[in-house]
Amino acid sequence: MELDITDVISPDDRAALFLGLHSYNQQFIESDASGSLGVWLRNEAGGLDGGLMGTLKGNWLCIDFLWVTDARRRNGTGRALIAAAERQARRRGCEYVLVDTFSFQARPFYEKNGYLLKMTLDNFPHAGQQRYYLTKTL
Repeated sequence: MELDITDVISPDDRAALFLGLHSYNQQFIESDASGSLGVWLRNEAGGLDGGLMGTLKGNWLCIDFLWVTDARRRNGTGRALIAAAERQARRRGCEYVLVDTFSFQARPFYEKNGYLLKMTLDNFPHAGQQRYYLTKTL
């Protein structure tokens, strides 16, 4: 066996790995219970002022990324993005949501929006920092 170790992941290799993993997982997860979800906030010029990207896995919405510009923070924009994603996830059959965040990011925001801390990884990504995993029942 010869292993190929690289610092650069090609789009073809990424696609092949995801296809193989997806094919295996379909034995256990209904095929219609997966997909992507995006919620975007665009400014008048068409640029992005915020957005949420998630993945549906079974009856879970996994929030992969949530970001809002500094100018839009603390005025309900993040709350509106997450609420829209949760509504759409419910329509698609999701019952739960999973999100992870770092100690320098948004744990209080998620908790204010009904998310409960389930796990903490200490010293991640660096010493003195944490990665939090939170869930919510829809």
